[in-house]
Amino acid sequence: MHDEDGYFGADVASTYDESAADMFRPEAVDPAVELLAELAGDGGALELGIGTGRIALPLARRGVPVHGIDMSRAMVARLRAKPGGDAIGATIGDFATTRVPGSFAVAYLVFNTINNLTTQDAQVACFRNAAAHLVPGGCFVIEVGLPELRRLPPGQDAVPFHISPTRWAFDTYDVVSQAMSSHYVTIVDGNAEHRSIPFRYVWPSELDLMARLAGLRLRNRWEGWTRAPFTSESNGHVSVWEKPAD
Repeated sequence: MHDEDGYFGADVASTYDESAADMFRPEAVDPAVELLAELAGDGGALELGIGTGRIALPLARRGVPVHGIDMSRAMVARLRAKPGGDAIGATIGDFATTRVPGSFAVAYLVFNTINNLTTQDAQVACFRNAAAHLVPGGCFVIEVGLPELRRLPPGQDAVPFHISPTRWAFDTYDVVSQAMSSHYVTIVDGNAEHRSIPFRYVWPSELDLMARLAGLRLRNRWEGWTRAPFTSESNGHVSVWEKPAD
């Protein structure tokens, strides 16, 4: 079940930071903030899917003006309740199409958020929207994982990624449509509660074509925020596309 906040309503927002605690550790946050601050320079940053401010707040503390777009009022309310959160502009809307005033040196999507757009058309629109917000020479940055299709034997469409006595989590894939869903089964007092979130996985080469359609060109691709090389064994990537200055 989900409400006007999509799949990130009040029940998810209230425990989001705790459920994603590993992503809030300094070793996960600091390299991302370092790269984004470097790309922003003296300009501003636009976060698509700003959520509770995991990246936006430390980036703003670096002196970078940050504005965000997010569909979830509940997640944005959590952001605004944090120290410094009231200084970050946030617009409620679909980040694939919502426009905000001004231009930015960098726009970014982190932690697989591009996959929350569940059609190719929406993902293409997102690139165009990001490009429209960038100053000439500005950059669009995406952090996203790669689908674990090599772990699927013939006839299987599910890959578990967490198993414990009280929680099971697994992804299901449709390799024809590139649709996937993350499923979470939690055991509470002996009863199972199930929640699922739909996504659309997307390949690096497909993202590069989306960038070209939006008038952007690939500048860098790394395995992660520490800028290690992207290889055939990488399970994700951080990619940077640039809006031509001319």
